Amino acid sequence: MANYYTDHPEIAFHLNHPLMARIVELKEKGFADAKEYDYAPVDLGDAIENYKAILDITGDVAANIIAPNSESVDLEGPHLENGRMIYASKTFENLDATRKAGLWGVSMPRRYGGLNLPNIVFSMLSEVISASDAGFQNIWSLQSCIDTLYEFGSEEQRQKYIPRICAGEGMSMDLTEPDAGSDLQRVMLKATFDEKENCWRLNGVKRFITNGDSDIHLVLARSEEGTKDGRGLSMFIYDKRNGGVNVRHIEHKLGIHGSPTCELTYKNAKAELCGSTRLGLIKYVMALMNGARLGIAAQSVGLSQEAYNEGLAYARERQQFGDKIINFPAVFDMLSRMKAKLDAGRSLLYQTAAYVDIYKCLEDIARDRALTPEEKQELKKYQRLADAFTPLAKGMNSEYANQNAYDAISIHGGSGFIMEYKCQRLYRDARIFSIYEGTTQLQVVAAIRYIINGTMLQNIKEMVESLTPASPVGEGLLKRVDKMVEIYEEALATVKALDNQDAIDFLSRRLYDMTCEIVMSLLIIRDAAQAPELFEKSAVVYVAMAEEDVAGKAAYIRNFDPATLDSFRAE
Repeated sequence: MANYYTDHPEIAFHLNHPLMARIVELKEKGFADAKEYDYAPVDLGDAIENYKAILDITGDVAANIIAPNSESVDLEGPHLENGRMIYASKTFENLDATRKAGLWGVSMPRRYGGLNLPNIVFSMLSEVISASDAGFQNIWSLQSCIDTLYEFGSEEQRQKYIPRICAGEGMSMDLTEPDAGSDLQRVMLKATFDEKENCWRLNGVKRFITNGDSDIHLVLARSEEGTKDGRGLSMFIYDKRNGGVNVRHIEHKLGIHGSPTCELTYKNAKAELCGSTRLGLIKYVMALMNGARLGIAAQSVGLSQEAYNEGLAYARERQQFGDKIINFPAVFDMLSRMKAKLDAGRSLLYQTAAYVDIYKCLEDIARDRALTPEEKQELKKYQRLADAFTPLAKGMNSEYANQNAYDAISIHGGSGFIMEYKCQRLYRDARIFSIYEGTTQLQVVAAIRYIINGTMLQNIKEMVESLTPASPVGEGLLKRVDKMVEIYEEALATVKALDNQDAIDFLSRRLYDMTCEIVMSLLIIRDAAQAPELFEKSAVVYVAMAEEDVAGKAAYIRNFDPATLDSFRAE
């Protein structure tokens, strides 16, 4: 029987991540829960076995329930009835299966009904579910919004809402509006305090809200009258049970049809303030978006895996000119690049998730006791790394998902353009990944300060120093990466020397791509040293790809003349 986890040992490999022992130590807080919960782990080995068990369950559900339902969900999609969103018929089966399997609220502490899973494992679950149906992954993974409520809400709010998510209720984050997409400072949904009822009231419209008719919403609204920027925005909790919000429209999208994208009307809807006023965008949405961006990175890796699977299976079966097309260089070149992007992108995803886990765990511990000076330094270190790596993981994996889906269709030839083949759905689903939760261009904006100020160069050099390749192949690849780092450092210096902000902004995407490709080269070399049977081929291919791209982008930067910048402006 198929299993989307055990069929891909590359996922389980990352349970041996170098930071995993520290993550489990922090997440389990000395394994204190084992005294109260019989399903809580008693040591590191027990924790890893628990993770494997829930991944196995998820892989089974994904392969044998969600994936078989995906075509029906794609064809039917959700619909609107009397101001309410109704899921596609088979989506209800997916929801029922994941609830019965205990796959909701899994990141939450056990005292609220969760499984206390670290983010790195949640990301693995998210990848597996996305491989089966990226649209359903949206519905399922939005449960991670509860992490923001847990982090910034009151204990009363935690006790009120978290158990409901753990029982299988859904969430949404209601941020964007008709006139406020990427520029969330323009949000105008109005929040006013009702003195008589001692609650907040929300009025206005939200647009492009994924899973918009969910049970519990986190809502960005303008609480400070007369303000027009982010300092007047606060975060609110809206409970569907209280009424006041209707679905006005469900968008008809290119892909992810099973994921409802709604336009909502708020009419005097009762809500609770989450955290403090004025911090909605400045603090809370930033945390919410970083989590969502990592979720899209996992979604992208899952779809990349499925696109590779489809391309590989077809190439093995399809015969032309008396030979299987997998033996044609043009085809195995595409397949090898797809696999290399998949493996390197997955490694970047879990490296980033590990960084997030450590600093988030330390922040959680700080709620109960004062951190030691060493722990405070550790928190700062990994928070900086998480902030620097998250836009890399989201941006590159979403781009790779699009590229792999495109190549899967190319391998299928004319058949790939026929609706009966899965690869066309993967292609349609993937297109949104590099758009929502911040376009790739916005990921560049988020990452570039860490690139320009030399933080990423220092991280890269530390990664190089920490590597000890276990084979002549690995040693040779590392030497080639060393040369790439020299080229990268020279290109970075060239851009900084321009002292022209427009020119720097124009060249930022090239620096971003170079940074990501070198980082992923180093990560895949590290993985190949530990498991050559899984990753050595991908390491060879990925480093060759990176060399080609880094050299080309460096040449572009080296020959760029700021005086020609106006030539690139649209008329």
